[in-house]
Amino acid sequence: MAGTFGFLSTHPPTHCGLATFNSSLATHLTAGGAAGGVVRVTAGGDDDQAARTGRLGPSDLDVVHTWSARSPAGWWDAAAALNNFDVAIVQHEYGIYPGPDGADVLPLLRQLAVPSIVVLHTVLAQPTVAQKEVLEQIVAAASAVVTMTDTARDRLLVAYAVDAAKVTVIPHGTADHASAPTEPHERPHLLTWGLLGPGKGIEWALRAVARLRDLKPTPSYTIAGRTHPKVLEHEGEAYREGLHRLGGLLGISNTVQYQPVYRDVDALGRLIRSADVVVLPYDSREQVTSGALVESVAAGVPVIATPFPHAVELLTDGPGLLVPHQDPAALAAAIRRILCEPGLAASLASRTRQLTPTLLWPAVAARYAALARQVAAAAPPAVAAASA
Repeated sequence: MAGTFGFLSTHPPTHCGLATFNSSLATHLTAGGAAGGVVRVTAGGDDDQAARTGRLGPSDLDVVHTWSARSPAGWWDAAAALNNFDVAIVQHEYGIYPGPDGADVLPLLRQLAVPSIVVLHTVLAQPTVAQKEVLEQIVAAASAVVTMTDTARDRLLVAYAVDAAKVTVIPHGTADHASAPTEPHERPHLLTWGLLGPGKGIEWALRAVARLRDLKPTPSYTIAGRTHPKVLEHEGEAYREGLHRLGGLLGISNTVQYQPVYRDVDALGRLIRSADVVVLPYDSREQVTSGALVESVAAGVPVIATPFPHAVELLTDGPGLLVPHQDPAALAAAIRRILCEPGLAASLASRTRQLTPTLLWPAVAARYAALARQVAAAAPPAVAAASA
């Protein structure tokens, strides 16, 4: 039986979706008293400084080891730290681990003496040869892998040479935002939230908002979230500054509010619940997992999204509307429908009632715990003995 959990991932105070996901999963998997610890992956800079000084923020007691991208063969010590637990849960995204396409995670997985569950946050439809090879070897080395959508599982089984028996679908978890307090507002409120950077498609949303100035009252639009740390490192605030310039050219600067902050769970719930419509105008046609999508759906707020794979799976005949990529006219028309068509917003929101319980973190963590018990029971005797 799996009694203790080791988690390998980026982790707070790093501000990225992977770190937030790992923190939430770790918190809920150990909520019943199970022991756990985080092996935190850092990319350098402020994260390394925090690791050296011990100032890791609110999650510092959970961090048992830090794997810095600057440490040659750092995977060895990271694997040793994970081997102190019964099951290792590894978050995977291209670019967070050292080596070409994050390949240094492979020797770590092979060095583990305990069963491992690898959570795949990205499954590319058209990977490079190297990306395909890395992911196939990850699946081969892992005891089990998790995708968060059926789309990702199907893509993995069709495009990659992997063992289908290893693949389990467990949805992305979310906090229960449906009961978050809401404040009355005089104007319809549109919201896009999440880490900011090219590919988020916010320029198309701005153009859509400019087409809604005839509505009385005119909707307000909040763009909430810091710039993604990797974007900030390489490009600074160029994308955000470009959005400010575009808003000025469109004449909607007074309609748009930028909130470059990273919110805790309660503040995020209040923000989402303040919206009449959440707008996710992503350019990506690859995104098989979106935390912002899941959290917004669970909050009971209608969502308008472009047809990235996770949105197609979750919103088709569900709690939102899909619009074509890079089409501000279609986006504006969908927003207008939800704001103006009697009963539509309530109808969309009502479609979350049966879906939401399966997405809440306690239910999601329970499924990870069950999978951990399964891989622990199926582990070869030598591995089972090492994790005992």
